[in-house]
This record gives sequence, structure tokens and C-alpha cells, in this order.
Amino acid sequence: MSHARAAAFELVPALRRIEDELAIYEDLLRRWQSKINLVAPNTIDAVWVRHFADSGQVLEAAPEARVWADVGSGAGFPGLVTALLLKDRPGAKVHLIESDQRKAAFLRAVSRETRAPAEVHAERIEKALPSLVGEVEAISARALAPLARLVDMAREPLDKGAIAVFLKGEEWLDELTAAEPLSSFRFKTIPSRTHPRARLIVVNSPSEADFDRTD
Repeated sequence: MSHARAAAFELVPALRRIEDELAIYEDLLRRWQSKINLVAPNTIDAVWVRHFADSGQVLEAAPEARVWADVGSGAGFPGLVTALLLKDRPGAKVHLIESDQRKAAFLRAVSRETRAPAEVHAERIEKALPSLVGEVEAISARALAPLARLVDMAREPLDKGAIAVFLKGEEWLDELTAAEPLSSFRFKTIPSRTHPRARLIVVNSPSEADFDRTD
């Protein structure tokens, strides 16, 4: 086992059971990266920690959710990793929303080769997400938009009882400070395992579980 894989498994042990699928994912990512820009070039060699382990944290923040919508999926982080972790759970599905047709084709290729329970929507978020309200139990996003904008995008499913998990980098506190006064939702922050200054921001309706800021 490579050092990179071992490091990823230490950070997120659940990834061990989908190691074979992630190896297929990595191979496809490297091959497609030469044709289209899926991830920052300087992160491709750190895919196991930077992308797989980082994404693997998301499901643990909402472990009961079986049906997800991942908005702005890009190369599939975190949504496709979530789908692989849910692979053996009955009724599980992750809707991957990505308007870039080439990236959507990549997501379909990985889903097909790994048999991930994922459905790709090659359209804009504002068109795809409303059609999933009432079906999705959780929403995820990574490196897509400021937190206030993400909460606004997810407002309707959140109002219907969904939970949102957003991966945020070093500017998370500024984004949270800007978003909280504009929202009636509750926020919880979880320290990232892959970056000491990053956080997972969990958002839900006050009528659901009682969430408060933990940092």
C-alpha cells in the first residue's frame, strides 16, 4: 500500500472498504486530467488525501442520509466519494449536479466503472435542484461558492428538512459570519481532518436536530 493511501485511510478509515473503487477513480482521473482540467494540477499527486479523504468526511457529518444532491460536482468531490461510501446501502443515491458537459461525462464514466449509486444531472443547479426537493435528504458542495450563496441555493430543500454539509477552507469563519445573520437556519462547524484551518459547515432547519456552532 502506498504512503498516500495509508494516510487517507488513517484520516478516514471508512475509505478502506472502497479502496478498489477509489483506485479505479484515481486511474480515470489521471487519464481524463490530460484532456480536461478536472482538479488543480498540483493536487493530482495528492489525490488520496487532498480529494478522497477530504470528501470522505462528508457522509460522517450526516450518516443517516441516503439520498444526496451534490451541487457543482466538478470531478466528483465530495459527491462521488459519498456515493461510493453508500454503495451497499439499500435505496442510496447521490445526484451529481454539474453543468459542464465534459465534467458530466467524466462523472458518468467513473460512476459506470465503479458502479456507484449516482445519477448525473448535466444542467445548472437552479434547474436541477428544485426538481429534487422532497427526495434529497442531504446536500453537499466543495469549493463552489461563498457559504451565504450555498445556503440560498439550498434554501428550499433545507426548508423541507434536508441537511447540508459544505466543505470550506481557511476563510470559513468570515463566510460563516456573513451567512448567519442572513439565514434562519442553524449552523454547526466540524474541524476538517485534512486541513487544520478548514471546516465542514453543517446547516439545517431549526425544526430539525439542534445544531450550534462548535468552534
